[in-house]
Amino acid sequence: MMEGRRVFVGFGFGAIQGGLFLCEAFRSGNFDRLVVAEVMPEVVKALRDANGTFHVNIAGLDGIQSQAVRGMEAYNPNDPDDRARLVAALADADEIATALPSVEFYDRGTASVARLLAESFGKREKPGVVYAAENHNHAAELLEEATRIRQPGIRVPVQFLNTVIGKMSGVVVDKAEITAQGLAPITENLPRAFLVESFNRILITRTTLPGFKRGLDVFEEKPDLLPFEEAKLYGHNATHALLGYLANERNLRFMSDIVEERDLLELGREAFLRESGAALIHRHGGLDPLFTETGFRTYADDLLERMMNPHLRDAVDRIIRDHRRKLGWNDRLIGTMRLALDAGIAPTRFARGAAAAVHLLAAEQPEHDPAELLDAVWGLGAKDLKRQNEIKQLIRRVPT
Repeated sequence: MMEGRRVFVGFGFGAIQGGLFLCEAFRSGNFDRLVVAEVMPEVVKALRDANGTFHVNIAGLDGIQSQAVRGMEAYNPNDPDDRARLVAALADADEIATALPSVEFYDRGTASVARLLAESFGKREKPGVVYAAENHNHAAELLEEATRIRQPGIRVPVQFLNTVIGKMSGVVVDKAEITAQGLAPITENLPRAFLVESFNRILITRTTLPGFKRGLDVFEEKPDLLPFEEAKLYGHNATHALLGYLANERNLRFMSDIVEERDLLELGREAFLRESGAALIHRHGGLDPLFTETGFRTYADDLLERMMNPHLRDAVDRIIRDHRRKLGWNDRLIGTMRLALDAGIAPTRFARGAAAAVHLLAAEQPEHDPAELLDAVWGLGAKDLKRQNEIKQLIRRVPT
Protein backbone atom coordinates (compact mmCIF):
# COMPACT_ATOMS: atom_id res chain seq x y z
CA MET A 1 0.00 0.00 0.00
CA MET A 2 1.31 3.49 -0.83
CA GLU A 3 1.63 6.01 1.99
CA GLY A 4 -1.34 8.28 2.68
CA ARG A 5 -5.01 7.97 1.93
CA ARG A 6 -5.51 7.73 -1.83
CA VAL A 7 -8.72 8.19 -3.83
CA PHE A 8 -9.56 7.21 -7.41
CA VAL A 9 -12.61 8.59 -9.27
CA GLY A 10 -13.80 7.43 -12.68
CA PHE A 11 -16.36 8.98 -15.04
CA GLY A 12 -18.53 6.55 -17.01
CA PHE A 13 -18.99 2.90 -16.08
CA GLY A 14 -18.16 1.14 -19.34
CA ALA A 15 -15.71 -1.58 -20.30
CA ILE A 16 -12.62 0.66 -20.22
CA GLN A 17 -13.50 2.29 -16.91
CA GLY A 18 -14.58 -0.95 -15.26
CA GLY A 19 -12.21 -3.35 -17.01
CA LEU A 20 -9.12 -1.17 -16.99
CA PHE A 21 -9.04 1.82 -14.64
CA LEU A 22 -11.15 0.57 -11.74
CA CYS A 23 -9.87 -2.97 -12.10
CA GLU A 24 -6.21 -1.92 -12.13
CA ALA A 25 -6.77 0.57 -9.31
CA PHE A 26 -8.28 -2.21 -7.20
CA ARG A 27 -5.58 -4.74 -8.08
CA SER A 28 -2.81 -2.26 -7.29
CA GLY A 29 -3.83 -2.08 -3.63
CA ASN A 30 -2.81 1.58 -3.71
CA PHE A 31 -6.24 3.17 -3.23
CA ASP A 32 -8.43 3.47 -0.15
CA ARG A 33 -11.50 4.64 -2.10
CA LEU A 34 -12.79 3.76 -5.56
CA VAL A 35 -15.56 6.01 -6.86
CA VAL A 36 -17.44 6.04 -10.16
CA ALA A 37 -19.77 8.65 -11.66
CA GLU A 38 -22.54 7.15 -13.82
CA VAL A 39 -25.65 8.88 -15.19
CA MET A 40 -27.74 5.72 -15.63
CA PRO A 41 -29.78 5.33 -12.41
CA GLU A 42 -30.33 1.59 -12.87
CA VAL A 43 -26.58 1.01 -13.08
CA VAL A 44 -25.92 3.01 -9.92
CA LYS A 45 -28.67 1.09 -8.11
CA ALA A 46 -27.32 -2.27 -9.27
CA LEU A 47 -23.84 -1.40 -8.03
CA ARG A 48 -25.20 -0.28 -4.67
CA ASP A 49 -27.35 -3.40 -4.36
CA ALA A 50 -24.13 -5.40 -4.86
CA ASN A 51 -22.40 -3.42 -2.09
CA GLY A 52 -20.00 -1.90 -4.61
CA THR A 53 -18.78 -5.21 -6.01
CA PHE A 54 -18.70 -5.93 -9.74
CA HIS A 55 -16.99 -8.48 -11.99
CA VAL A 56 -14.69 -8.20 -15.00
CA ASN A 57 -13.95 -11.10 -17.36
CA ILE A 58 -10.35 -11.00 -18.57
CA ALA A 59 -9.49 -12.93 -21.75
CA GLY A 60 -5.99 -14.26 -22.28
CA LEU A 61 -4.86 -16.45 -25.14
CA ASP A 62 -5.42 -19.52 -22.98
CA GLY A 63 -8.84 -18.71 -21.51
CA ILE A 64 -10.96 -16.33 -19.43
CA GLN A 65 -10.62 -15.43 -15.77
CA SER A 66 -13.09 -13.46 -13.68
CA GLN A 67 -11.90 -10.63 -11.44
CA ALA A 68 -14.07 -9.23 -8.65
CA VAL A 69 -13.62 -5.52 -7.89
CA ARG A 70 -14.88 -4.66 -4.42
CA GLY A 71 -15.68 -1.63 -2.32
CA MET A 72 -16.65 0.81 -5.07
CA GLU A 73 -18.92 3.80 -4.46
CA ALA A 74 -21.30 4.76 -7.30
CA TYR A 75 -22.88 8.20 -7.67
CA ASN A 76 -25.26 9.70 -10.21
CA PRO A 77 -24.20 13.32 -10.91
CA ASN A 78 -27.78 14.19 -11.89
CA ASP A 79 -28.93 13.48 -8.33
CA PRO A 80 -28.30 16.53 -6.10
CA ASP A 81 -27.14 14.53 -3.08
CA ASP A 82 -24.95 12.26 -5.19
CA ARG A 83 -23.52 15.28 -6.98
CA ALA A 84 -22.37 16.84 -3.71
CA ARG A 85 -20.70 13.58 -2.65
CA LEU A 86 -19.07 13.24 -6.06
CA VAL A 87 -17.65 16.79 -6.01
CA ALA A 88 -16.22 16.11 -2.55
CA ALA A 89 -14.62 12.88 -3.81
CA LEU A 90 -13.17 14.71 -6.84
CA ALA A 91 -11.67 17.37 -4.60
CA ASP A 92 -9.99 14.60 -2.59
CA ALA A 93 -9.01 12.44 -5.58
CA ASP A 94 -5.39 11.67 -6.37
CA GLU A 95 -6.25 10.14 -9.74
CA ILE A 96 -9.29 10.67 -11.99
CA ALA A 97 -10.13 8.97 -15.28
CA THR A 98 -12.68 9.81 -17.93
CA ALA A 99 -13.87 6.97 -20.19
CA LEU A 100 -16.76 8.48 -22.14
CA PRO A 101 -18.07 7.72 -25.65
CA SER A 102 -16.19 10.73 -27.08
CA VAL A 103 -14.66 14.10 -26.21
CA GLU A 104 -17.99 15.68 -27.16
CA PHE A 105 -19.36 14.55 -23.78
CA TYR A 106 -16.83 16.57 -21.76
CA ASP A 107 -19.04 19.64 -21.44
CA ARG A 108 -22.51 18.33 -22.21
CA GLY A 109 -25.31 19.00 -19.71
CA THR A 110 -25.40 20.43 -16.22
CA ALA A 111 -23.66 17.36 -14.79
CA SER A 112 -20.81 17.40 -17.32
CA VAL A 113 -17.30 16.27 -16.43
CA ALA A 114 -15.93 19.78 -16.99
CA ARG A 115 -18.50 21.36 -14.64
CA LEU A 116 -17.90 18.80 -11.91
CA LEU A 117 -14.12 19.05 -12.15
CA ALA A 118 -14.26 22.86 -12.13
CA GLU A 119 -16.49 22.83 -9.06
CA SER A 120 -14.12 20.46 -7.28
CA PHE A 121 -11.12 22.66 -8.10
CA GLY A 122 -12.43 25.27 -5.69
CA LYS A 123 -12.24 22.69 -2.87
CA ARG A 124 -8.99 20.94 -3.84
CA GLU A 125 -5.92 21.18 -1.63
CA LYS A 126 -3.59 18.53 -3.06
CA PRO A 127 -2.10 17.58 -6.45
CA GLY A 128 -3.65 15.02 -8.77
CA VAL A 129 -3.86 13.75 -12.33
CA VAL A 130 -6.71 13.27 -14.78
CA TYR A 131 -6.40 10.49 -17.38
CA ALA A 132 -8.39 11.30 -20.54
CA ALA A 133 -9.22 7.91 -22.08
CA GLU A 134 -11.37 9.02 -25.02
CA ASN A 135 -9.95 7.97 -28.39
CA HIS A 136 -8.67 11.43 -29.40
CA ASN A 137 -5.09 12.64 -29.84
CA HIS A 138 -5.73 15.82 -27.83
CA ALA A 139 -8.37 14.65 -25.37
CA ALA A 140 -6.47 15.89 -22.30
CA GLU A 141 -6.01 19.37 -23.73
CA LEU A 142 -9.69 19.61 -24.64
CA LEU A 143 -10.82 18.47 -21.20
CA GLU A 144 -8.42 20.82 -19.43
CA GLU A 145 -9.59 23.79 -21.50
CA ALA A 146 -13.27 22.98 -20.88
CA THR A 147 -12.59 22.65 -17.15
CA ARG A 148 -10.36 25.63 -16.52
CA ILE A 149 -12.55 28.01 -18.53
CA ARG A 150 -15.21 27.44 -15.86
CA GLN A 151 -12.82 28.35 -13.04
CA PRO A 152 -10.44 30.83 -14.74
CA GLY A 153 -9.19 32.35 -11.49
CA ILE A 154 -8.25 29.08 -9.80
CA ARG A 155 -4.89 27.44 -10.36
CA VAL A 156 -4.60 24.00 -8.81
CA PRO A 157 -1.81 21.41 -9.23
CA VAL A 158 -3.76 19.06 -11.49
CA GLN A 159 -2.20 17.59 -14.62
CA PHE A 160 -4.35 16.31 -17.47
CA LEU A 161 -2.81 13.28 -19.19
CA ASN A 162 -3.43 11.81 -22.62
CA THR A 163 -3.56 8.03 -22.95
CA VAL A 164 -2.91 5.39 -25.58
CA ILE A 165 -5.12 2.43 -24.72
CA GLY A 166 -4.49 -0.54 -26.96
CA LYS A 167 -6.65 -2.80 -24.77
CA MET A 168 -9.50 -4.44 -26.66
CA SER A 169 -12.68 -4.55 -24.62
CA GLY A 170 -16.43 -4.71 -24.83
CA VAL A 171 -19.73 -5.36 -23.08
CA VAL A 172 -21.52 -8.65 -23.81
CA VAL A 173 -25.29 -8.16 -23.60
CA ASP A 174 -26.54 -11.40 -25.15
CA LYS A 175 -27.57 -13.75 -22.32
CA ALA A 176 -26.91 -16.81 -24.44
CA GLU A 177 -23.34 -15.59 -25.15
CA ILE A 178 -22.77 -14.91 -21.46
CA THR A 179 -23.93 -18.41 -20.57
CA ALA A 180 -22.03 -20.10 -23.40
CA GLN A 181 -18.75 -18.48 -22.41
CA GLY A 182 -19.33 -18.86 -18.70
CA LEU A 183 -18.93 -15.12 -18.12
CA ALA A 184 -19.57 -13.48 -14.78
CA PRO A 185 -22.21 -10.72 -15.11
CA ILE A 186 -21.24 -7.25 -13.94
CA THR A 187 -23.54 -7.71 -10.96
CA GLU A 188 -26.45 -10.03 -10.21
CA ASN A 189 -28.89 -7.25 -11.10
CA LEU A 190 -26.88 -6.00 -14.08
CA PRO A 191 -27.01 -9.04 -16.36
CA ARG A 192 -24.45 -7.99 -18.93
CA ALA A 193 -20.73 -8.73 -18.83
CA PHE A 194 -17.47 -6.83 -19.18
CA LEU A 195 -15.09 -8.80 -21.40
CA VAL A 196 -11.61 -7.33 -21.80
CA GLU A 197 -8.27 -8.69 -22.92
CA SER A 198 -5.48 -9.21 -20.41
CA PHE A 199 -3.18 -6.70 -22.15
CA ASN A 200 -2.56 -3.70 -19.88
CA ARG A 201 0.50 -1.92 -21.33
CA ILE A 202 -1.12 1.51 -21.38
CA LEU A 203 0.91 4.56 -22.42
CA ILE A 204 0.32 7.97 -20.83
CA THR A 205 1.78 11.47 -20.89
CA ARG A 206 4.75 11.87 -18.55
CA THR A 207 3.73 13.19 -15.13
CA THR A 208 5.51 16.43 -14.20
CA LEU A 209 3.90 17.27 -10.84
CA PRO A 210 6.74 17.68 -8.30
CA GLY A 211 6.86 14.78 -5.85
CA PHE A 212 3.66 13.18 -7.19
CA LYS A 213 3.61 9.38 -7.40
CA ARG A 214 0.86 7.61 -9.33
CA GLY A 215 -1.10 4.80 -7.72
CA LEU A 216 -1.89 3.33 -11.14
CA ASP A 217 1.74 2.32 -11.53
CA VAL A 218 1.24 -0.22 -14.33
CA PHE A 219 0.93 2.59 -16.89
CA GLU A 220 4.04 3.59 -18.87
CA GLU A 221 4.93 7.27 -19.26
CA LYS A 222 6.22 8.81 -22.50
CA PRO A 223 7.58 12.35 -22.95
CA ASP A 224 5.81 12.71 -26.31
CA LEU A 225 2.69 10.61 -26.67
CA LEU A 226 1.51 11.78 -30.12
CA PRO A 227 3.62 9.33 -32.20
CA PHE A 228 2.25 6.42 -30.15
CA GLU A 229 -1.30 7.76 -30.49
CA GLU A 230 -0.76 7.78 -34.26
CA ALA A 231 0.62 4.23 -34.13
CA LYS A 232 -2.57 3.12 -32.38
CA LEU A 233 -4.96 5.00 -34.69
CA TYR A 234 -3.17 4.42 -38.01
CA GLY A 235 -1.75 1.02 -37.10
CA HIS A 236 -3.90 -0.88 -34.59
CA ASN A 237 -7.28 0.78 -35.21
CA ALA A 238 -6.80 1.03 -38.97
CA THR A 239 -5.88 -2.63 -39.42
CA HIS A 240 -8.67 -3.71 -37.06
CA ALA A 241 -11.17 -1.76 -39.18
CA LEU A 242 -9.74 -3.01 -42.47
CA LEU A 243 -9.98 -6.64 -41.38
CA GLY A 244 -13.43 -6.04 -39.91
CA TYR A 245 -14.86 -4.62 -43.14
CA LEU A 246 -13.34 -7.36 -45.28
CA ALA A 247 -14.50 -10.03 -42.80
CA ASN A 248 -18.00 -8.61 -43.10
CA GLU A 249 -17.86 -9.06 -46.88
CA ARG A 250 -17.23 -12.76 -46.23
CA ASN A 251 -20.09 -12.95 -43.71
CA LEU A 252 -17.77 -13.77 -40.82
CA ARG A 253 -19.27 -13.22 -37.38
CA PHE A 254 -16.22 -12.86 -35.13
CA MET A 255 -12.75 -11.48 -35.74
CA SER A 256 -11.29 -14.81 -34.62
CA ASP A 257 -12.96 -16.41 -37.67
CA ILE A 258 -10.33 -14.66 -39.82
CA VAL A 259 -7.78 -17.26 -38.66
CA GLU A 260 -9.36 -19.67 -41.16
CA GLU A 261 -9.11 -17.08 -43.96
CA ARG A 262 -5.36 -17.15 -44.49
CA ASP A 263 -5.37 -14.77 -47.45
CA LEU A 264 -7.35 -12.18 -45.48
CA LEU A 265 -5.06 -12.44 -42.47
CA GLU A 266 -2.01 -12.03 -44.68
CA LEU A 267 -3.56 -9.01 -46.40
CA GLY A 268 -4.11 -7.39 -43.01
CA ARG A 269 -0.53 -8.07 -41.97
CA GLU A 270 0.83 -6.65 -45.23
CA ALA A 271 -1.33 -3.54 -44.82
CA PHE A 272 -0.12 -3.17 -41.24
CA LEU A 273 3.56 -3.47 -42.17
CA ARG A 274 3.89 -2.12 -45.72
CA GLU A 275 1.37 0.72 -45.61
CA SER A 276 0.69 2.04 -42.10
CA GLY A 277 3.92 0.71 -40.59
CA ALA A 278 6.18 1.98 -43.34
CA ALA A 279 4.45 5.37 -43.26
CA LEU A 280 4.75 5.67 -39.47
CA ILE A 281 8.44 4.70 -39.59
CA HIS A 282 8.93 7.34 -42.31
CA ARG A 283 7.37 9.96 -40.02
CA HIS A 284 8.76 8.93 -36.61
CA GLY A 285 11.86 6.83 -37.36
CA GLY A 286 14.57 7.22 -34.72
CA LEU A 287 12.19 8.34 -31.98
CA ASP A 288 11.63 4.94 -30.35
CA PRO A 289 12.43 1.28 -31.09
CA LEU A 290 8.77 0.85 -32.10
CA PHE A 291 9.39 2.95 -35.21
CA THR A 292 11.83 0.53 -36.82
CA GLU A 293 11.12 -2.38 -39.15
CA THR A 294 11.86 -4.90 -36.39
CA GLY A 295 9.93 -2.98 -33.75
CA PHE A 296 6.87 -2.50 -35.90
CA ARG A 297 6.88 -6.13 -37.06
CA THR A 298 6.86 -7.27 -33.43
CA TYR A 299 4.05 -4.77 -32.68
CA ALA A 300 1.98 -5.93 -35.66
CA ASP A 301 2.39 -9.66 -35.03
CA ASP A 302 1.48 -9.26 -31.35
CA LEU A 303 -1.61 -7.21 -32.18
CA LEU A 304 -2.81 -9.56 -34.89
CA GLU A 305 -2.53 -12.51 -32.51
CA ARG A 306 -4.51 -10.57 -29.89
CA MET A 307 -7.14 -9.48 -32.44
CA MET A 308 -7.72 -13.13 -33.30
CA ASN A 309 -8.12 -14.26 -29.67
CA PRO A 310 -11.21 -16.54 -29.79
CA HIS A 311 -11.95 -15.90 -26.11
CA LEU A 312 -12.61 -12.21 -26.81
CA ARG A 313 -15.49 -13.10 -29.15
CA ASP A 314 -14.88 -9.74 -30.84
CA ALA A 315 -17.91 -9.29 -33.10
CA VAL A 316 -17.34 -8.02 -36.64
CA ASP A 317 -20.51 -5.92 -36.33
CA ARG A 318 -18.93 -4.05 -33.42
CA ILE A 319 -15.73 -3.36 -35.35
CA ILE A 320 -17.47 -1.86 -38.37
CA ARG A 321 -20.12 0.30 -36.68
CA ASP A 322 -20.21 4.03 -37.42
CA HIS A 323 -18.91 4.09 -41.00
CA ARG A 324 -18.93 7.90 -41.16
CA ARG A 325 -16.50 8.19 -38.26
CA LYS A 326 -14.16 5.53 -39.63
CA LEU A 327 -14.13 7.32 -43.00
CA GLY A 328 -13.33 10.68 -41.40
CA TRP A 329 -10.51 12.71 -42.95
CA ASN A 330 -8.32 12.23 -39.86
CA ASP A 331 -9.63 8.83 -38.76
CA ARG A 332 -8.34 5.29 -39.17
CA LEU A 333 -9.02 4.46 -42.81
CA ILE A 334 -8.67 7.74 -44.69
CA GLY A 335 -6.14 9.11 -42.19
CA THR A 336 -3.93 6.07 -42.76
CA MET A 337 -4.25 6.43 -46.52
CA ARG A 338 -3.20 10.08 -46.24
CA LEU A 339 -0.25 9.18 -44.04
CA ALA A 340 0.90 6.57 -46.57
CA LEU A 341 0.53 8.93 -49.52
CA ASP A 342 2.56 11.55 -47.66
CA ALA A 343 5.34 8.95 -47.40
CA GLY A 344 5.12 8.07 -51.11
CA ILE A 345 3.33 4.76 -50.47
CA ALA A 346 0.23 3.68 -52.41
CA PRO A 347 -2.27 2.45 -49.75
CA THR A 348 -4.07 -0.03 -52.00
CA ARG A 349 -4.88 -2.44 -49.17
CA PHE A 350 -6.44 0.21 -46.92
CA ALA A 351 -8.34 1.44 -49.98
CA ARG A 352 -10.13 -1.95 -49.94
CA GLY A 353 -11.31 -1.32 -46.39
CA ALA A 354 -12.39 2.21 -47.25
CA ALA A 355 -14.29 0.98 -50.31
CA ALA A 356 -16.15 -1.59 -48.18
CA ALA A 357 -17.04 1.13 -45.65
CA VAL A 358 -18.28 3.46 -48.41
CA HIS A 359 -20.42 0.64 -49.82
CA LEU A 360 -22.10 0.07 -46.43
CA LEU A 361 -22.56 3.79 -45.87
CA ALA A 362 -24.16 4.16 -49.30
CA ALA A 363 -26.59 1.34 -48.47
CA GLU A 364 -27.59 3.20 -45.31
CA GLN A 365 -28.06 6.49 -47.16
CA PRO A 366 -29.58 5.61 -50.56
CA GLU A 367 -30.86 9.17 -50.93
CA HIS A 368 -27.27 10.41 -51.39
CA ASP A 369 -25.21 10.13 -54.57
CA PRO A 370 -22.47 7.57 -53.73
CA ALA A 371 -19.93 9.73 -55.58
CA GLU A 372 -20.60 12.59 -53.17
CA LEU A 373 -20.69 10.59 -49.93
CA LEU A 374 -17.04 11.15 -49.06
CA ASP A 375 -17.32 14.88 -49.71
CA ALA A 376 -20.21 14.99 -47.24
CA VAL A 377 -18.27 12.98 -44.66
CA TRP A 378 -15.11 15.05 -44.99
CA GLY A 379 -16.76 18.45 -45.25
CA LEU A 380 -13.53 20.05 -46.43
CA GLY A 381 -14.74 22.08 -49.39
CA ALA A 382 -11.85 22.79 -51.74
CA LYS A 383 -9.11 22.11 -49.17
CA ASP A 384 -6.60 19.39 -50.06
CA LEU A 385 -8.48 18.80 -53.28
CA LYS A 386 -5.55 16.98 -54.90
CA ARG A 387 -5.24 14.54 -52.01
CA GLN A 388 -9.01 14.03 -51.89
CA ASN A 389 -9.03 13.05 -55.56
CA GLU A 390 -6.08 10.67 -55.10
CA ILE A 391 -7.91 8.87 -52.31
CA LYS A 392 -11.16 8.70 -54.27
CA GLN A 393 -9.33 7.24 -57.26
CA LEU A 394 -7.73 4.54 -55.11
CA ILE A 395 -11.13 3.62 -53.66
CA ARG A 396 -12.82 3.57 -57.09
CA ARG A 397 -10.15 1.14 -58.39
CA VAL A 398 -11.10 -1.48 -55.80
CA PRO A 399 -12.98 -4.30 -57.60
CA THR A 400 -16.63 -4.53 -56.57
